[in-house]
Amino acid sequence: MKKISMLSAWQDGGGMECSMEKEKNVKARGQISRYLKWPLYFNLFWMIITVITYFLDVKAGIVMTASLLVYVAVTIGIYFGFKPAIIKKLMDFGAEYSQVQRQMLHEMEIPYGLLEENGKVLWTNEELDKMFLGKNIRNKSISTIFGDFKPEYLEFEENGRNEFNIEYEGCVYRIVLKLFALKENIGDSQLTLLEEDTGSIISMYMFDETLIHQLSKENKDEKLVTGHIYIDNYDEVLQSIEATRRTLLVALIDRKINKYFSQYDGIVRKLENDKYFVIFKTKYISKMQTNKFAILDEVKTVNIGNGLPITISIGIGMGGDGLVESYDLAGTAIDMALGRGGDQAVLKDGNKVYYYGGKSKTVEKNTKVKSRVKATAFRDLIETKEALYIMGHHIGDNDSFGAAIGFYRIGKTIGKEVHIVLGEVSSSVVPMVNVFKESDIYEDDMFITGPEAAAEISRNDALIIVDCSRAGYTEYPELVRRAQCLIVFDHHRQTTDVIDNAQLSYIELSSSSTCEMVVEIMQYIKETVKLTKPEAEALYGGIMIDTNNFTNRTGVRTFEAAAYLKKNGADITKVRRMFRDDISDYKAKAAAIQNTEIYLEEYAISICRAEGVSSPTVVGAQAANELLNVKNIKASFVCTPYNDQIYISARSLDKINVQLIMEEFGGGGHMNLAGAQVKDRTVGEVVLMLKQIISKRLEEGEI
Repeated sequence: MKKISMLSAWQDGGGMECSMEKEKNVKARGQISRYLKWPLYFNLFWMIITVITYFLDVKAGIVMTASLLVYVAVTIGIYFGFKPAIIKKLMDFGAEYSQVQRQMLHEMEIPYGLLEENGKVLWTNEELDKMFLGKNIRNKSISTIFGDFKPEYLEFEENGRNEFNIEYEGCVYRIVLKLFALKENIGDSQLTLLEEDTGSIISMYMFDETLIHQLSKENKDEKLVTGHIYIDNYDEVLQSIEATRRTLLVALIDRKINKYFSQYDGIVRKLENDKYFVIFKTKYISKMQTNKFAILDEVKTVNIGNGLPITISIGIGMGGDGLVESYDLAGTAIDMALGRGGDQAVLKDGNKVYYYGGKSKTVEKNTKVKSRVKATAFRDLIETKEALYIMGHHIGDNDSFGAAIGFYRIGKTIGKEVHIVLGEVSSSVVPMVNVFKESDIYEDDMFITGPEAAAEISRNDALIIVDCSRAGYTEYPELVRRAQCLIVFDHHRQTTDVIDNAQLSYIELSSSSTCEMVVEIMQYIKETVKLTKPEAEALYGGIMIDTNNFTNRTGVRTFEAAAYLKKNGADITKVRRMFRDDISDYKAKAAAIQNTEIYLEEYAISICRAEGVSSPTVVGAQAANELLNVKNIKASFVCTPYNDQIYISARSLDKINVQLIMEEFGGGGHMNLAGAQVKDRTVGEVVLMLKQIISKRLEEGEI
């Protein structure tokens, strides 16, 4: 769009400027002339007063007439005598002032320019020209001059002002753009020859803030970062070597940790035998991220005969307003690292969380001290509550259902009113649920729905969440928000959206299942918990399904829990018979296995359609388990479309961490057993994303 002739005069200095100056002078002369004539207009007023005076008193009228004649003569003389000189002086001043204004704008020490609405440069001052080393940038688009310039910078809100930063030639500039609507501001003046009624120009101011940004970066880099370092398996490693070598082993670990952080000017202080506190500057964080916190792998090289490799967890907090806030963030980070199984570093930068490591399999804890402590705390907490509500995850499986049954019996033993929140469950759970519903020894309100529980729960009640630590994955998330007292029991790795306001949280990754944890808890309740036969079988079924018939993630404590349930009447043959596959499930599983694609020669990826199957997600999980039996397969992924979502079941052998892959989809789980639910994607898109994530993780060496 062509702009105003005034802009052309600024750029070219042609005759238009002279004509505009003349027009300005003419207009100014008229205004000044009208102003100087006011004494003449006042003569008329005195004439009227003189006439009125004659009616009142003739002598006074004569005096007024004489005075009026003198006044008129003086005013006319002054007007015609001084008018040309006054106008000339005023016009000379105006012209000089306008010239000074224009010169000041051109010599202004701030780079300044005028742009068209589309970003084309119309006019620049000397400072802006100096920025470009004398290059003529007029009539060029601002987006071609600054590579980082975005089109939305030329889109203005009601205030007509945009402000942003741009880097140019190693400098950082704060640019302010102001929209100037010519028609609105100048009106119908002939000074503007607009071709459009809505014509506008943009004024551009540039402020060099390079020094400010440098100082800001230096200030940020010099900020102190706090961190916690825990040795995950301290007791287990010491027990695996001779007593005479234990001091040497601890010294070697200390040396590794101190040496790593000393290269970043860090200060390490040992708080306990297996706990350290570290502090260093923010500027070194990027280097640690680049080497993916190499200390995680370095400590594993310490071996003086210990049967177990040493693993550590690191929690680092940064981005807080001060050391206290950073320390709190570090505490949250180390809790997340431990909750995810250890052998990893968690960096919490304000609300952002970054994970590094986590490749090792969780070491089973042989001691049951933690179970005893949690059991005591759980007993003391629910003692003060009137009723207990127990809830698992959405589409409950045998582990969540069995754990709920276990806590139901504990609550009843203590004498509390107990309800299990139950919704849609997998097909393998249905026979077990029917056993309880058809039994005469259980109340009719043993099982209730999520909305019913939300309507009944009060501030004196407790909500126990089992086999899940994420509010969004529970059977009825609204109930989590309404509950005043939350208790969480889970055996999955924590994620960023974990329930963080629970009064009691027991997350044990080394446990094979939540049912195993519940069995240990009930053995430490001071009241003797007597399980009925169906209850023992429900708990046993949860352990059996989660361990794939005791072949995955089993330890000494797993078999001890199974033995305890056997003593309490669990019929193992009946449980196995109850969980046998339906022929349609078996065919769907076989079809999924048959259509498996082997990606990169080691990763099995399949789609489980499972139309007409009562529980497609269970079939998909079973297919993923079966694919691990194929030679050379390190990990299997089965995608199951169900209820407008894609359910991914991921399984792996020891060295592949499928949990990290599932976290990319917003899911989680364990190192060797994980899953995710994906919305608003087709199966083909999910499979493609899965391949891309696997390739990316392999390149980065994270799986």
